[in-house]
Amino acid sequence: MAIAENSVVSIEYELVELGQSDIIDSNKGQAPLDFITGKGHVIPGLESELLKLEKGESADIKVDSADAYGEMNPEAVDSVPREQFAGLELENGMQLYGQGENGETITVTVKEFNDESVTIDYNHPLAGKNLMFSVTIVDVRAATEDEISSGQVGGAAEHCQDGGCGCS
Repeated sequence: MAIAENSVVSIEYELVELGQSDIIDSNKGQAPLDFITGKGHVIPGLESELLKLEKGESADIKVDSADAYGEMNPEAVDSVPREQFAGLELENGMQLYGQGENGETITVTVKEFNDESVTIDYNHPLAGKNLMFSVTIVDVRAATEDEISSGQVGGAAEHCQDGGCGCS
């Protein structure tokens, strides 16, 4: 089956920065990554190339930073008072998680710190990086109406079966 919009796609992948050999992320030997096309679940540059493949096919897919996590934004670096991190043992490069203005989870990277301030970077850790995905299409099927409307693989009922989404 060809991959089209509103398909449930299952992939096995390995991710490296283009030109590097260290694996950044991988699900090889684990459960495949399942997502619905057209819902923004995976980065745009990867999804557009996956649409050219079929079940059982493998490919190496290069994704430029602009079609992955964007370019580095120098304005997304901020210096905040050290006291906001009281009780934390800071290290350069460590990632911290917090809550954004709209309740979303945000990740920041500690760039440097001293006794008075901490420089944090709000850019995604892979921003500005060209990526290489080695992928295999494990399965492809049409999404159900429930999956399309909920945006979740398995649909709203499966997603909420443990009460995790606030459904009653």
